[in-house]
Amino acid sequence: MTEYRISVVPGDGIGPELTEATLKVLISAQARFGLKLRMFEAEAGDACFQRRGVALPEDSVEKIKASHACLKGPVGETAADVIVKLRLMFDLYANLRPIKAYPAASVARPDIDMIFVRENTEDVYKGQEFTIGNDTTICLRVITRRNCERIAKKAFETARLRNGKKKVTAIHKANVMRVTDGLFASVCRETAKQYPDIMFNELYVDAAAMRLIKEPQEFDVLCTCNMFGDILSDEAAQLIGGLGMAPGANVGDTFALFEPIHGSAPNRAGKQTANPLSEILAAKMMLDWLGEKYSDPKCIKAASAIEAAVVKTLRDGNTVPDLGGKKTTLGMAEAIADAITQTKG
Repeated sequence: MTEYRISVVPGDGIGPELTEATLKVLISAQARFGLKLRMFEAEAGDACFQRRGVALPEDSVEKIKASHACLKGPVGETAADVIVKLRLMFDLYANLRPIKAYPAASVARPDIDMIFVRENTEDVYKGQEFTIGNDTTICLRVITRRNCERIAKKAFETARLRNGKKKVTAIHKANVMRVTDGLFASVCRETAKQYPDIMFNELYVDAAAMRLIKEPQEFDVLCTCNMFGDILSDEAAQLIGGLGMAPGANVGDTFALFEPIHGSAPNRAGKQTANPLSEILAAKMMLDWLGEKYSDPKCIKAASAIEAAVVKTLRDGNTVPDLGGKKTTLGMAEAIADAITQTKG
């Protein structure tokens, strides 16, 4: 039996509460399906910076390197020094953000089921910004053919594996940014020819923002550059109940890191009111990834059971106040953990 080493970054603000809740769910899944997950903490973030003078210590990096996957809570003001650095360090070039409507949570349509496949290592998030003189600033937007090819391929492969519409929508602004987005758009078109079984279309980013509100049910896989994907996925999350419903995965060829897509919400820290589903569903994505990578059906079954338990908990109303219930963050996780234990099959 494979023992999976999982590095855990609790994060800042509500991060430790979400992480505690998620670990309770994972412990239940382990017991139910006979998984072996050896979880150990790797500190990083604002609190770590205050204590140690560095947001991502070398010993934490070594722990993450020694793990099969990383589960990370939200980080505060030092996020660029933690998650952006980890994405580059481990070449986690694909950011996957599923946007799926669940019962009793969606404020829009119940048939929303899309996923953003966002390039994760370049664009303006490279951080190449400069000041010239006293009143001029410059930000370089880096777009490379290699990364366009990798993310386009990931988008089409994702569409092929999903039970969706088998459709990829490339989102860009090539009518204005003719060189950078022009390259991205042309690579997506070239890649589409290799996948004749997948429908392909393109939208300018402003039109995409509008259509996400007007007709979100029409989307399946959205392929984007880094910044556009970050902004649009946050917008889309509001259609399914808010950022607390939105998990994310940072995936490379050999390693992956899983996290909520939202920030640390320091104003809510310690109140036990935050929706834990963003991180619990990220853990579900982690088990799916481990199952696929290591051909482990137990991980796949556990991931499916977590999602089924989430649905049951939402339908039963055992939720935090944000979702209309009276449970605490940990109380909602306990309800999900109990539902996993009661699962048949």
